[in-house]
Amino acid sequence: MANSSSRHDVVIVGGGHNGLVAAAYLARAGYRVLLLERLPRLGGAAVSAPAFTGVDARLSRYSYLVSLLPRKVVRELGLRLELRRRRIASYTPAVRDGRPTGLLVDAADAGRTRESFRALTGTDREWEAWRGFYAMTGNVAERVFPTLTEPLPGRAELRRRVGDDAAWRALFERPLGETVEQAFADDLVRGVVLTDALIGTFTHAHDPSLRQNRCFLYHVIGNGTGDWDVPVGGMGAVTDALAEAARAAGAELRTGCEVTALATDGTGEAEVTYRHRDGEAVAAARRVLVNAAPAVLARLLGEDPGPAPEGAQLKVNMVLRRLPRLRDPAVDPREAFAGTFHIAEGYRQLESAYTEAAAGRIPSAPPSEIYCHSLTDPSILGPEAVRQGWQTLTLFGLHLPARLFADPAAKERALAASLARLDAVLAEPLADCLAVDADGRPCVEAKTPLDLEREMGLPGGHIFHRDLAFPFTEDGTGQPRDAAARWGVATAHPDVLLCGAGAVRGGGVSGIPGHNAARAVLEDLRG
Repeated sequence: MANSSSRHDVVIVGGGHNGLVAAAYLARAGYRVLLLERLPRLGGAAVSAPAFTGVDARLSRYSYLVSLLPRKVVRELGLRLELRRRRIASYTPAVRDGRPTGLLVDAADAGRTRESFRALTGTDREWEAWRGFYAMTGNVAERVFPTLTEPLPGRAELRRRVGDDAAWRALFERPLGETVEQAFADDLVRGVVLTDALIGTFTHAHDPSLRQNRCFLYHVIGNGTGDWDVPVGGMGAVTDALAEAARAAGAELRTGCEVTALATDGTGEAEVTYRHRDGEAVAAARRVLVNAAPAVLARLLGEDPGPAPEGAQLKVNMVLRRLPRLRDPAVDPREAFAGTFHIAEGYRQLESAYTEAAAGRIPSAPPSEIYCHSLTDPSILGPEAVRQGWQTLTLFGLHLPARLFADPAAKERALAASLARLDAVLAEPLADCLAVDADGRPCVEAKTPLDLEREMGLPGGHIFHRDLAFPFTEDGTGQPRDAAARWGVATAHPDVLLCGAGAVRGGGVSGIPGHNAARAVLEDLRG
């Protein structure tokens, strides 16, 4: 190996939130930690930044809500962070008997939610099914979530912890579509439930590989409740707090340092080569933690990364002068947009959109989820914008895989189709409500999977780095003897660990892979 310019106990490749979690834990334990980030700022996809010239708004431009970040990580690292609960869980507009209506799920008022189900469907049948279904997922969440920051259990052990064979079969063994169709009769209600299985995951309700089940599981178990919270100050507040904790513990955090190669002989001495503004350097370490996709790690090692992962979403950031009025006059837009606002997400609509996208076409009615961060947290807007009643709006589109955007014009077509579906449930055009930037352009920013690949280094624009995995090991493989395998962060190289979303139990803004990689290193180096 080449002579090294610096030596450390641990080098972390990538300064996203998981890398910062690992850095904070390991530095607090007394290890010499160097973190290298390619971009000029820390945070990865969990950042807050202005998106529009002359508009005083710091948007969560990539990831935007928090559910999976364990309270124990917040507590153990002493993070100064406020996560604010959304009272309205969701609103889904609909047309029944020729009139506009919708389904409002009020997390703080079960009676109000029941009345909304009854007004939509005519009976209490779907409401009772809803209560039963989410009581089941809640029980699973209470039992599964604590295991995410423990050594990886085997399948049989996790099933024993769940303690409910029917729930286990519904979520871990049968295609989720079977469970949804058995539990619910109303197409709209079925669709609202299924959407959590499709976030950033291009699949369908009856996929035999159960990708939809894995995605769904991680969306309903956060902190044992499945609640999705708004970070006050935007997503950048999360990584700012983590960076502060890591620096306070003594970790060295360096930006503008692009890692170009990683070498290891498997003996506990690895080297990381990186470029910075003054040239090239090499850092040696006893362990290297990689907060990047497994495909990126393979390239750094000079190995074959295998088939490329594929992201499947359209992220749209907007700033509005005011919220638009809805066709449903019974619902206040300040409530409808405060939670998750479902567009074109009926069960059959989701299936049609998947079929069109799988055939290589942008869906004619792209499904999407919208929410207004500034209703819950106006701090992301400047004082003048708040005074004038401006709001932010985030749209996350489903069933828009990377393959559809090879044609540069496809981005504008996907954006136009998505906004047209929103306009269909509004009483006025969204364009009439949009703010404009200093150059007179509407405040609309769209990011496809290919944009995420170019800007964030995510292969295929996959927000989870690769397909999510169930949070267990298969039985019959024996208890892993090395710490990295026990914690679900192992690679083919003993001194190189994953600490990003591509680890087992990765995905989302959770810090869990960072925590688990740090625990594996501590267990390993301390013997």
